[in-house]
Amino acid sequence: MEFIKNFILKFDLEPTVAEYLTIFINILFIAIICIVANFITKRVVIRVITHIVTKNKLNWGNMLIERKVFRKLSHLVPAIIINSFSSFFPSYEHLIEKCVIAYIIIVGLWVINSLLDAINDIYQTYEISKEKPIKGFIQVSKIIVFTVGIIIVIANLLDKSPFILLSGIGALSAVLLLVFKDALLGLVAGIQLAANDMVRVGDWIEMPKHGANGDIIDISLNTVKVQNFDKTITMVPSYALTSDSFTNWRGMRSSGGRRIKRALFIDTNSISFCTDEMIERFKTIHFLSDYIIDREHEIAEFNSLHDINRSNPVNGRALTNIGVFRAYISKYLQTHPGINQEMTLMVRQLAPTENGLPIEIYAFTNTVIWTVYETTQADIFDHLFAVAQEFGLQLFQNPSGQDIKAIVDVSKRENLIREMNH
Repeated sequence: MEFIKNFILKFDLEPTVAEYLTIFINILFIAIICIVANFITKRVVIRVITHIVTKNKLNWGNMLIERKVFRKLSHLVPAIIINSFSSFFPSYEHLIEKCVIAYIIIVGLWVINSLLDAINDIYQTYEISKEKPIKGFIQVSKIIVFTVGIIIVIANLLDKSPFILLSGIGALSAVLLLVFKDALLGLVAGIQLAANDMVRVGDWIEMPKHGANGDIIDISLNTVKVQNFDKTITMVPSYALTSDSFTNWRGMRSSGGRRIKRALFIDTNSISFCTDEMIERFKTIHFLSDYIIDREHEIAEFNSLHDINRSNPVNGRALTNIGVFRAYISKYLQTHPGINQEMTLMVRQLAPTENGLPIEIYAFTNTVIWTVYETTQADIFDHLFAVAQEFGLQLFQNPSGQDIKAIVDVSKRENLIREMNH
């Protein structure tokens, strides 16, 4: 400082002007050193680090580079240089040091923020991250770190102890609880979700109250991000998953089978006892031949044992077309390549409704892939819709416009014939 000042005074300048000019030259000198140091750090040191990480194929190193941890860390170099030269300005030395410390703390918070993100990225490369996500805890850590960092910065600038400011925060606890209400609820919910293994990334959940029906793609402190099957994104509050009911389809996916639970509605007017002709025709059906023979023998033995008069079909036991059809469906499903034979499989008759008699299929496919499941289910019912009439059964459906038109046409034709006869 003195050398530069004495050199400037040789040009016959005013002492005050020389003083300010000296300060300016020193500031310019320090700025050039900072720029050069920053350039060397970013262009040389960071490139060397990047090369080492890439060459050794360090996954964690790549995560740190992607989050720019080293680049952000390089911003500390100019601050350290400025702090080293603060003695050049005795009148402002204390102020410079405080500002440099505040800057270093802020850069440190910036680096820690990226470092925590990198830690989350590294953790997500492991399978356990799907079961135990830590993003919520990372966000809580950020809140704590940034809160403490800001308090230290303010305390440094005010020349006060951080503990004095921390003690004053106690009086603002009610306000802080209100401000961070969602964060606190999310933290508690996150702990419950993780401890009870309620949801994982990749789980299919269904939550009609919040319009969510799809796969979880992210679990954070405050929200759970769900990608619906129409590719829209629904944000569900984390605490809603612990306070409201929802369906998690993980169990279905892990079981290896997806349930088919659908009914055929039979017109009750088409249900009847089997005639000898029908029974002979049923014997030619591959799935039914053995069943019909066994049932005929069993029924004949029962009726003979109880001396039942079969001149009236009401007496004793007899085959019905609906019973044979139910047996056919059961045999058909037991040989179907798309049905899981290790899980529950039954064909049951439900209570009759105004739409007819429901014959429900309750079975599981041997895949959980949505498209394959729907194809298997459709193939089964395509076949059953087509073969129902072979058993003398009619499937129920409400009258369509064509049905009503046909009835009207028949009525008109009958009226016309009646008029012609008259």
